[in-house]
Amino acid sequence: MSHHKIGTRDGLLIAVICLAWAGNFITTALGVRELPPILFSAVRMGILALALLPFLKIPAREQWSRLTIVALNNGAIHLSLCAIALKLAGDLASPAIALQSYVPMSALLAWWLLGERFAWRTGLAIAICFGGVLILGFDPIVLDKPSALWTMLAAAFFLALGTIWMRGLQGVDVVQQQGWSALISVLPMILASFLLESDVVPSIKNASLTTWACVSYSALVSSLLGHGLYFALVKRHPVAQITPYLLCAPVLAVIFGIMVWGDKPGPKLFIGGAMVIGGVLIIAYRNIVKNKNRT
Repeated sequence: MSHHKIGTRDGLLIAVICLAWAGNFITTALGVRELPPILFSAVRMGILALALLPFLKIPAREQWSRLTIVALNNGAIHLSLCAIALKLAGDLASPAIALQSYVPMSALLAWWLLGERFAWRTGLAIAICFGGVLILGFDPIVLDKPSALWTMLAAAFFLALGTIWMRGLQGVDVVQQQGWSALISVLPMILASFLLESDVVPSIKNASLTTWACVSYSALVSSLLGHGLYFALVKRHPVAQITPYLLCAPVLAVIFGIMVWGDKPGPKLFIGGAMVIGGVLIIAYRNIVKNKNRT
C-alpha cells in the first residue's frame, strides 16, 4: 500500500475515532456500575449484531475457523476483560494506557507465531512499553487495585492475538467482520455471564436509562462508528501511518478521566504512560520506515 498524505478530511475522521474510543472508557465504566461487565459486553455485541444483521453475507467455508478465532479473541474475550478491568479499576487513565500494550504484544506474537523479524530499535521500543507498564503499576491508584491492571493487560494480549489472526482473513470486509464477530460472540458471552456473574436478570430489569445509553454508545459509536471509520482509513493508508494519530484516544481518555471521572493520577502514572505511548510511537514509526523500504 502506498503512503498518501493524511488530509483534512481523514484528519477529522481520526479525531472522531479518537473521541469515540476515548468516550467508551467512560460509558463502559458507567455501564458496569449497574450491569455485570460480561453481561454489559454481551448486550453491546447483541446491539451491534442486530444493527449489522441485514448486511451480513455467508463467508467462504475456509474462512469460518479463522473468523471464529478472531471473533472470540477480539470480541468475546477482549471486550469482556476490558469491561471487567474498568469495573475493578479506581480510575480510567491506567486501563486506557495499559490497553495500548497490545501493540508491542502484537509485534512479539508476529515474531513468535509468524516468524517476523524486527530491528533492535523496535525491540528497544517494546522494552520501553513494558517498562512503562511496570512503572505505571507502582502508581498508588494502581497499587490499590492491581487486579484491574493485570486484567487489562490480559485484554490487550487477546486483542493482539486476534489482530495476528486477522491477517489471514480474506474476502471479509469491515462490516462482515464486525457483524459476524458480534453474532459469534453473543452466545458465549451470555453463557459466561450466567455462569460467572450474579444477579444477571435483576440487573437487566433494574438498569437505568443511563446504563442503556452507555451500552448503546459502546455498540453504535465506539464499535460501529469508531471501528468502521478506522477500517475505512486503513483502506487508504497503511496501519502504521494511522497508529500514531490514534494514540490521541488514550490521551483523551486520561483527560476525560481527570475532568469527568475525578481521576488523580500520580507522577508514576504519567511517566509510565509516556513510556508506553512513546514506545508505541517508535514501533509505528519503525513500521512506516519498513513499509517505505519495501515499496
